Amino acid sequence: MDDTVTFAGWELPHRPGYLNTASIGVPPLRASAVVADVVTRWAVGAASPKDFDDDVEAARAGFAAITGVPVADVAQGATTSGLIGPLAASVPDGTRVLVARGEFSSVTRPFAVQAHRGVRVTEVPLPELAAHAADHDLVAVSVVQSADGAIADVDALLAARARSGVRLLFDVTQAAGWLPLRLHDADAVVGAGYKWLLAPRGTAWLARRPSWVDGPPAGACWPEPVPHSAGWYGTRDRWGGGLYTPDPPARTGPAGGEEAPVWFAHAGAAVTLPWLASLDVDGLRAHCVGLADTLRERLGMPPAGSAIVSVRAEGAADRLAAAGITAAVRDGAARLAFHLSTTPDDVEAAAAALR
Repeated sequence: MDDTVTFAGWELPHRPGYLNTASIGVPPLRASAVVADVVTRWAVGAASPKDFDDDVEAARAGFAAITGVPVADVAQGATTSGLIGPLAASVPDGTRVLVARGEFSSVTRPFAVQAHRGVRVTEVPLPELAAHAADHDLVAVSVVQSADGAIADVDALLAARARSGVRLLFDVTQAAGWLPLRLHDADAVVGAGYKWLLAPRGTAWLARRPSWVDGPPAGACWPEPVPHSAGWYGTRDRWGGGLYTPDPPARTGPAGGEEAPVWFAHAGAAVTLPWLASLDVDGLRAHCVGLADTLRERLGMPPAGSAIVSVRAEGAADRLAAAGITAAVRDGAARLAFHLSTTPDDVEAAAAALR
């Protein structure tokens, strides 16, 4: 670790030139210390499964607070595609699914593999989603696009939902943790924890609202999703009779269909998600977007209001790597991401490498 930065009183490691939170986030020191302590206790036989129950619930509540959904509607899992899968398997035969062109495949593929039932996935440019929504049964979209950081027009999509009854599934994996979110009117909200939420890999959450089944205004009813991965953890008596009964009583809501959590990962998420939920969300966005838009200005690009900058220039990724800057390549462009552990010096280093 080269040094640290402080945000809202918490220290985070600062590795100069690390601009890759959109691939994997850098946690605050408190979170990595908690995970290290868990590993230490595990290594000497001092960890107990029950020890992690409070962590799972703290992380669940943090996700609900960050996305603006009721905590009772939130189920935990390990990956977004694993949580979307049962939803995709439950949609009626012939369901018409609308997605953004270039959408991340964890959102699209669970529906595409339902083609044998007549489920059809149609791509349109991101700005055209709301205009085409009424001709479809479901819009599945990342609030912030993985490849380039483009932001979906959530308000326009919610208005389309109110008019036509189309259901909305929002993936917040590239949004939660820097973009203000109030998605209680969506039908489903899913997100992974290991990027902007600064949690370990192996944490993800799905808020499935009652309207997924009952239908939004002007929408038809859909079948209750079958919890294909349901395990012992979703039972009411998980440490008693629920362990050895074929079909024990489940917890109410989507949590009743949960698989067992990745314990160590939730120990970290229990630190980072409640912390992020406690921050001034407008200040958080201003920090991240301010850095990103400063880089765009340095490169002669217009502001975009996103924490992700996509640079489609020949040799951009190679020049960044040569300058010691950690970024990603997505859809043929260099992708840079700005979060709590990045600084103005990182912006200037990236600008110098790319000019």
